[in-house]
Amino acid sequence: MKPTQAFIFSTILLLFTSSMFAQYPGWQQKVNYNMEITVDTDLHQYDGKMDVLYENNSPDDLNKVFLYAFFNAFQPGSMMDVRSRNISDPDSRVGSRISELPEEEWGWIKDVILTMDGEPCIVTIEETILVVDLPTHIVSGTNANFQMSWKAQVPRQIRRSGWMNKEGIELSMTQWYPKFCEYDHEGWHSHPYVGREFHGVWGNYDVKIHLPEGYNVAATGISKNTPEQSKSTGDWHFKASNVIDFAWVADPDLVYESVSVSQDTKMNFVYVHNDEYDEVWRQLPRFAVQAMRFLNDFIGEYPYPQYTIAQGGDGGMEYPMMTLITANRSLPSLVGVTVHEMAHSWFQAVVATNEALYEWMDEGFASWIESECMKIIAPREMSQQRVGGSHSSSYYGYIKQALSGNEEAMSTHADHYTTNRAYGVAAYSKGEVLVEQLGAIIGEKMRNEGMKEYFKVWAFKHPGPTDFKRVMELTSGIELDWYFDYFVNTTHTIDYAISSVETNKKASTITLEKVGIMPMPQDLMVTFKDGTSSSYHIPMVIMRGNRKMNKGEILAEDWPWTNPTYTLEIPTLGKRISKITLDPLLLQADVNRENNEVEFKSIGKQNFERE
Repeated sequence: MKPTQAFIFSTILLLFTSSMFAQYPGWQQKVNYNMEITVDTDLHQYDGKMDVLYENNSPDDLNKVFLYAFFNAFQPGSMMDVRSRNISDPDSRVGSRISELPEEEWGWIKDVILTMDGEPCIVTIEETILVVDLPTHIVSGTNANFQMSWKAQVPRQIRRSGWMNKEGIELSMTQWYPKFCEYDHEGWHSHPYVGREFHGVWGNYDVKIHLPEGYNVAATGISKNTPEQSKSTGDWHFKASNVIDFAWVADPDLVYESVSVSQDTKMNFVYVHNDEYDEVWRQLPRFAVQAMRFLNDFIGEYPYPQYTIAQGGDGGMEYPMMTLITANRSLPSLVGVTVHEMAHSWFQAVVATNEALYEWMDEGFASWIESECMKIIAPREMSQQRVGGSHSSSYYGYIKQALSGNEEAMSTHADHYTTNRAYGVAAYSKGEVLVEQLGAIIGEKMRNEGMKEYFKVWAFKHPGPTDFKRVMELTSGIELDWYFDYFVNTTHTIDYAISSVETNKKASTITLEKVGIMPMPQDLMVTFKDGTSSSYHIPMVIMRGNRKMNKGEILAEDWPWTNPTYTLEIPTLGKRISKITLDPLLLQADVNRENNEVEFKSIGKQNFERE
């Protein structure tokens, strides 16, 4: 092919690929809920009914649907209970508590009556999943109307949802209703709930909640009445558009404060006054507003009209348009958890990967952006007080786990890690490292631009790891399949070393060694006795390119990943070397930094060989 023809062909192919990429997968299911519930706060039970419009936008005809019944996990003998009592390091919030619940504190959803387009469905309750055999297929491109009634008992608050949390909030209502499972290009996602992550279908919610008079409520969506009107009647009505879930919290003593983030968005703070934490909650709004403005600028515009930070739950947990967090915290902890949960509004609520399969794409990304945000909005002394105030804590956590021999691959389903520690490190720490470490491969500027592009392209589309990888590749022009193959699908580690240095009057020959299995491009800094330095970037053949060079940086020849050693000759022109450092910016998760640096302190011959 002639050069001109090759250029034209490549340009057409790139445009075609980009067009296809931007539209994939091309369809999403949609579920619109119209719900009404009446709550008996003495028994902690409610009666529910809903009309649901299910849009089958998939290319497939469906003869079944599946719904979650999350509350059924909070019963002795449930999968969540058994899992918690048998795992070696159970979540301290759960432990054996479910097995010890008296029957009046169990959670359940039962007495489900369901019809589709007026015809009865056959419903089988398999603990936390409702399996629904349909009277007729939902044909591709058509809609179905479901009508449902059910009864529910709210469990004693143990994990995320329930009544009377440890700070006395009466109702933390999350995962509280029969919720349609997602059907996407990978098929149905009806994994049982054993306490981990979620996946949801976007839709519109119209929710009416009937409580005794005197309760205050905060929820996903916009209230159709003022809090004063609803509190006086006990009737609450909320609407939310294009969200994947609906959560709410209720207590007679909740108080509200609202501030403006922008002309289009306001932020609500809902909690119960308490002398122990009132002062830090009075300070929270200024940090939270700064955080949302930072996220808008750094990732993309928040698409909803409000965001609510409400006291409730068992720690910090994200939901569309709101988060539930415990209130009795120091200011650094309160700001940190708020920023983290708020970041989920971009990655979990809008981009919305399948958290159960790709938990690191939600928790890891939220942890990364939390660290980036805290560097900007938090006073230095506050960031230093806060555990996890920088990326270094995630590097430390990941490397410690990798060296323990107990690490599990990030591709593991969230429910199927053998320890909670392995899950936490993979989802949070290693997920954060994956993003930060991209700076060593494609450059920090390209990485940051790629995150913006990822949000822009994949908002409301449920992307997976390959989709994120392709955004970073198209942004940077560098192939990254090797990076994700190693870092996501294996537990191979990075370990590069300076093996030897041989010096004469004109040049020094530096030999590097790939000790670990995982390949990475390398950055090398040579510092001379006179205070000057030279920096080198060593790409890999399989990258098919290299990051943009920094000013004064020297591009070295590619290192084939198959080669255990690499030799770099640098001119010294009679200058004496003070120090040679691999990865001087500490961007790589190198598990042994002791072999990353060589210092020359003597005045003798500048040769070195590692034993």
